[in-house]
Amino acid sequence: MASTLALTVNPGSSTIKFAGFPWEQPEGPAAFRAKIDFSEQPPRLSVSGPQGQEAYPVKQGSREDLAGIMREVLEICEALPAGGQIAAIGHRVVHGGRRFTGPARITRETLADIEALVPLAPLHQPQSVALIKAVAEIRPELAQIASFDTAFHRTQSEIARRFAIPRALHDEGVQRYGFHGLSYAYIAGRLQEIAPDVAKGRVVIAHLGSGASLCGLKGGLSVDTTMGFSTLDGLPMSSRCGALDPGVILHLLQQRGLDADAIEDLLYHRSGLLGVSGLSGDTRVLVERSRDRGPEARQAREAIDLFCFHIARQTAVLANSIGGLDAVVFTAGIGENQPQIRAGACMALAWLGVEIDPRENARNATRIDSRRMPVSVFVIPTDEEWMIAREMRALCA
Repeated sequence: MASTLALTVNPGSSTIKFAGFPWEQPEGPAAFRAKIDFSEQPPRLSVSGPQGQEAYPVKQGSREDLAGIMREVLEICEALPAGGQIAAIGHRVVHGGRRFTGPARITRETLADIEALVPLAPLHQPQSVALIKAVAEIRPELAQIASFDTAFHRTQSEIARRFAIPRALHDEGVQRYGFHGLSYAYIAGRLQEIAPDVAKGRVVIAHLGSGASLCGLKGGLSVDTTMGFSTLDGLPMSSRCGALDPGVILHLLQQRGLDADAIEDLLYHRSGLLGVSGLSGDTRVLVERSRDRGPEARQAREAIDLFCFHIARQTAVLANSIGGLDAVVFTAGIGENQPQIRAGACMALAWLGVEIDPRENARNATRIDSRRMPVSVFVIPTDEEWMIAREMRALCA
């Protein structure tokens, strides 16, 4: 049993992911990974580790009682064969605003600053705040660290961050921030290990999951990204609309009579691939259904084609921002496991020098380009939890 653990907490819209890392091995792999899915009733903590996969019923608390949930989860994690005493907890926090340009130890002051950013990320930030408060209530002796998804993009220029709106609004914080930064930071590091010469150049990383975005890097630093002020921006996603003419919002308000809550629900939960297909926001389902015949198959194909079109379109935009294109990296659930999506996007990028090897792409190989064209194409699994643990140990050392 590991003597001490760094435990990471990564909240999603309906799940909370955990990972335990041996404190004594700062760059080592996770000792175990776990997830609680609130769509399951009663909720269970599903754990994968050296002993295989196990599920532990969570009897205490509820989604509205995170202190009860966390009390039991921490007890389970410490009692696991691969577990141990928790030394500190690191949280993924979506929004760091202008205040946080790197990881931060959580104090009363920093927690207040994180909570003040709730209006900038109303669907994500409250969950992180609630989890931090829950841990502080049940285990006040534990050090807590916040790792911010926006921090990686701090290297972007003021021009890249600015909207063409009155300066007063910009000064109040209405600007482009970018997200998925922990994933991009991890991939930038892994690319440096896999292909150091490529990592020095002009790279677009495609983080494609239920939430999706692209980031253009030059020399490993963020120059531009598709998500801006909110996690709605950029690519169409599972159920989020992606980039949208603001005139559509005015139309929904003025002509259709929708209020803010209805529009929020429409854009976050009923749009994207789900809205276009009318079937599902899951690309696995859509790819399968697209092979059938009839109107539903056409709708599924249209959703997939739209997704690939925007991946390619935004890659070209980012190539302009970074002054060319040396490599594309696919990551996250869709990027790592969906050859059809990668092939569709890359086909539209042939004019930029992108060509993939169908066999390597089909087996999700690490490098999938044909080697005949100038742009390298990689598939690299991301690990946000590893990044959180690394930042946590650096602050607690």
